[in-house]
Amino acid sequence: MKQSLFNLILIAVTVAVSTAFFFWCGAQPKASIFHSLFEGGPVIIVLLTLIQMVIAYVVERSIALKKAEGRGGITGFIKEIEEKIDAGQIDEAIDSCENHQSSLSAVIRAGLNKYKSLVKRNVNDPEKRTAEMQKAIEEASMMEMPLLEKNMVSISTIASISTMFGLFGTTIGMIRAFNALATGGAPDAVELSRGISEALFNTALGIFGGIAGIMAYNFFTSKVDQFTYMIDEAAFYVVQTLAIKDQQTA
Repeated sequence: MKQSLFNLILIAVTVAVSTAFFFWCGAQPKASIFHSLFEGGPVIIVLLTLIQMVIAYVVERSIALKKAEGRGGITGFIKEIEEKIDAGQIDEAIDSCENHQSSLSAVIRAGLNKYKSLVKRNVNDPEKRTAEMQKAIEEASMMEMPLLEKNMVSISTIASISTMFGLFGTTIGMIRAFNALATGGAPDAVELSRGISEALFNTALGIFGGIAGIMAYNFFTSKVDQFTYMIDEAAFYVVQTLAIKDQQTA
């Protein structure tokens, strides 16, 4: 599914769910917490939508990064590849990459396939082999990084605008509260309480959405950085090990 289509469907679904929940809250008894949430005003719909989107992106990123780890974990795979490369078993190492089905294995497989192709073409210059392998690995890494970083911008954006919408709703609620105080004679207690309730609910949901977005963004950024580090280290090992073997056989 294309990213733009996924985002459109997600927005449509979360807006529909938030709107339905908002009006359901309005139908609840006035003494309930749900009715108080309804009195938070229509900005609540936006905030609920943003919170649901963060949850959806967290689920999507968790599944995607788990898939990017491949089968059997990263550490064991790296050790297996190192042993096969040290033993000169290039074909077996490529088979292991295909079976692992991870972002790391895709990058290493690209480098090994390039090395195998260079050997078949009788390219015996060690420096040229190393340069060609590094280029193949860099291209494969560029293909994998967008998959690892997908939706990270969306999470970061939600973390930023959620607090802004919360502040916007808070401001509207405070305006309503001060309007209740500005009436002639005794203040309108009902409107005053509604305004304060609106401000507090918007503040709470806005802060919650911002915290959830920031935590999710930092967590997945850390995971992606860890993936990137492992890819760089494994790729460097593969290139250098094969380069040393070529120099020894030259």
